Amino acid sequence: MLGDTQFSILGDMKWMVGALILAAVGFLLRRLLWTKVPERRPPAGLPPLGSERRAVYDGFAPEVEARIAMLGISLNDAFEERSAGRLDMAWRMVRLSASEWDGMEKIVAGLLNTLTKHVANAQVVVTSRSIHAHRFKSRTMVDFVRMHELLDQLVFSSRRRYLLQLRLLRRAAEIVTGEFHYIYRHAERTGDQSPQVWDQIDLNFHDFDLISKEAVLAFRALLACLPLSVLPRFSLELNGLLHGRVRTRSRPVEL
Repeated sequence: MLGDTQFSILGDMKWMVGALILAAVGFLLRRLLWTKVPERRPPAGLPPLGSERRAVYDGFAPEVEARIAMLGISLNDAFEERSAGRLDMAWRMVRLSASEWDGMEKIVAGLLNTLTKHVANAQVVVTSRSIHAHRFKSRTMVDFVRMHELLDQLVFSSRRRYLLQLRLLRRAAEIVTGEFHYIYRHAERTGDQSPQVWDQIDLNFHDFDLISKEAVLAFRALLACLPLSVLPRFSLELNGLLHGRVRTRSRPVEL
């Protein structure tokens, strides 16, 4: 009986030593493999960017993100003024936001048109992101994106799905901007500043913000697939959108 017990203990010890050795080898291999990876893959399955493509991205995307953030700040200020009972000042902030919105919509539209133009230059298949209706808040946009979801299921080519996504975003930007201007002109003409007007402005901006961010992600996806020889021209066209070489309508601001 004692011999059996000793044999069992020795067997357990051998098993534990073997497990520790395997764990140590696995840990060392994992460290060695990670040291050989030059760049971790970004989240959400997006391909990594090299230094040349990263320079193009950093020269455009942060500026777009900053401008949409500024638009959001202007509208948030308008809502805060309204909550404080300063209705005249609140609506002046909406007027300022309307002017900023026009300029931002032109940049988004120009970006999507530029991406459509350069899809033919992609060296590999462009990966498109799925855009789901539940992420939008305005009823018009929810219904519009639901129709796109049905159409997206019928397209199997990645390149065609990407082009379909660009068309969706382009049309969505037009729709939500049109809705915003409709409610804005209605309020300007009638003086209606009811809660329904403010709620609609809030929903419209949420959807426009989402569209703008999806456009930037679409830009990043295509950028990873373009040859280096195309990057200078691509970057020049994008910078033209930011520096006023795309004609935009100006809206008078009354302060």
